[in-house]
Amino acid sequence: MSGIAPACAPAILNLSMISILEATPGATGPSLADRMHLAFSEDGKLAESPQFEFRPQQQQMAQLVGDALEKNRALICEAATGVGKSLAYLVPAATYAKEQGRKAIICTHTINLQEQLIHKDIPIVKKIVGDFHAELLKGRNNYLCPTRLKNAFSNTGDLFSTSEAAELQLIMEWQREHPHGTLSEMDFTPGARLWSMVRSEAHACTPRRCPPGSGCVYQDVRRRMAAADVLVLNHTLFFTLLASAEEVLADDANFIFPRDFVIIDEAHTIENIAAQAFGIHVSESSVRFELGRLYNPKTRKGFFQSVGDSDAIREVAQSIGAAEAFFREAEDRCKFTGPYGKEFRIRDADLVENTLALPLQRVANFALKAGDAAKSEGQKLELHDIAKRLTALRTGLGAFLDQSEDGHVYWAERSTGDTRNLSLHSAPIDVSPKLEEIFFAGGKACVFTSATLGVGDDEQLGYFRKRVGAQKARATSIESPFNFQKQMKLYLVKKMPEPKDATYAEAMKEKIEHFLKLSQGRAFVLFTSYSQLTTMADLLEDFCDDHDWRLLVQGRGMPRHQMLAEFKRDVHSILFGTDSFWTGVDVPGEALSNVIITRLPFAVPDHPVVASRLEHLEEQGLNSFSEYSVPEAILKLRQGVGRLIRTQKDKGMVAILDPRILTKPYGRAFMASLPDCPVEIVG
Repeated sequence: MSGIAPACAPAILNLSMISILEATPGATGPSLADRMHLAFSEDGKLAESPQFEFRPQQQQMAQLVGDALEKNRALICEAATGVGKSLAYLVPAATYAKEQGRKAIICTHTINLQEQLIHKDIPIVKKIVGDFHAELLKGRNNYLCPTRLKNAFSNTGDLFSTSEAAELQLIMEWQREHPHGTLSEMDFTPGARLWSMVRSEAHACTPRRCPPGSGCVYQDVRRRMAAADVLVLNHTLFFTLLASAEEVLADDANFIFPRDFVIIDEAHTIENIAAQAFGIHVSESSVRFELGRLYNPKTRKGFFQSVGDSDAIREVAQSIGAAEAFFREAEDRCKFTGPYGKEFRIRDADLVENTLALPLQRVANFALKAGDAAKSEGQKLELHDIAKRLTALRTGLGAFLDQSEDGHVYWAERSTGDTRNLSLHSAPIDVSPKLEEIFFAGGKACVFTSATLGVGDDEQLGYFRKRVGAQKARATSIESPFNFQKQMKLYLVKKMPEPKDATYAEAMKEKIEHFLKLSQGRAFVLFTSYSQLTTMADLLEDFCDDHDWRLLVQGRGMPRHQMLAEFKRDVHSILFGTDSFWTGVDVPGEALSNVIITRLPFAVPDHPVVASRLEHLEEQGLNSFSEYSVPEAILKLRQGVGRLIRTQKDKGMVAILDPRILTKPYGRAFMASLPDCPVEIVG
């Protein structure tokens, strides 16, 4: 939330320019922190807007961010909902970037926040600090490459089935009408294989092959990115850019660019995102996919069909069989629990013999040979790229089976849907040393912020700092300006059967019904397991129908964004959600007047990543439950509760149906982390 309300944007656009860029590079004078303090004050420059609400919390954060940037220091800042943290970091970041000729990299976890920054907050900031160049950067797989599209179209007969050819024609027509569009803006979803043939890829979509004026959206964005003052991107792409020499635009980069600085919003997710980024991922579907680009036995299409190499086609067919046999043997060796078990931790090397390495290498060699003999430059690049990808899969597979990375956890996952797929993964158990090296060891300017970083009454955010290697960073927690005593009421249930008890489902149903009646629907009901969600949805369907309250259930065909839109539209509707609705969802107003928490959100202790982190703590002589399980559950609970009050006008209730918050010793830590509001205990 900004210090200037969203509804005021048109008024701000009519103001005369509010400039706080009074300093010049190399000049002495007030520090950036002092200028932020003045700009965000009751009679400062921002107050020239009649819609500006003075918030001492926002002023404090802007001052801290300005100080960290100017002194090239790290700042960890928890800013509760209502502080207006986006303006509090964007104004000093844009000011400093423009004054010093540095680049601000703003990283978020959710698409919603990226769009808010680009379409709402940054236009406001430009009216405050003067014009600057801001760009939203997506992963290159989101961009269509006109060069690859043209090459694919010219080889339609050899590469694509009839249905794919029809879809390719749709893409051609869409590209003509939307020359600057990206994948997310398409009004249809291209098939994965077809999109892989026409999207931007490093091997074919280069500045030389896609020069200015070629119509290549990615290369145009890339050129604008190099000139931008402020870049907005997601956490995953940030780590990709950090690791990829092809994407890095300068050898003397600070993070990605020379003299850049980073602001990580939604920083509570960064540990898990980093663990994914630093790990290994090889799947049965990815192997099939790359082989199928060369030759698909069902459609008899692919690059090897195009070049007419019967030996290569035969090799692909044999490799597809080898992949099927390899992954079925690997799946048989994994002791998945029951027909729906998804993860299995692999503790020892050499789960199975690596019978797939040689077939993959042989096909890669055929692809290299075919590429060398290709008649067109485009076909050569495509074949060489597939060879590179097959070699990377072979290397990743070997590293996984050898368990060559110390300090990593290794596991397998299987899909439980219609398409059979086994994937092999590894991730570092402790990412803090790597994150410390990247962000906190070299005197770099970086800011980590979120509404939920703290556990209990720890204002120095010790738990989060330890998890991300930021023990030496400055840390602070800024409270919300909201009046929770008047805006929110908390209900706690002191008696419930144990989940394994036969009466549990009926008792849960009765409690949910009771609290839904109090708010007349208008509720999120948040679950920690999908099985419990479906059970309750089935039990409560008639109840909701009787009251004419629409029930929206996650996982029943409607995409998440559509569920959220329908929930906002129908003011008395009820939404049943699991993990993704606990965080990153913003529903201000009366549509969300009640958040029901069915269970305290402890992470499943048998997931390989969680289990390995718990073991790692126990090996250090620490109590893993109090050192990890409880803090993580507290942070997740704070996220869920935080869905309710989003503005100073919001009012509502939170009901926690898990009596452990009252009966267990750790319950006090949960309570200490929640807003100070009236509490009622019910039976």
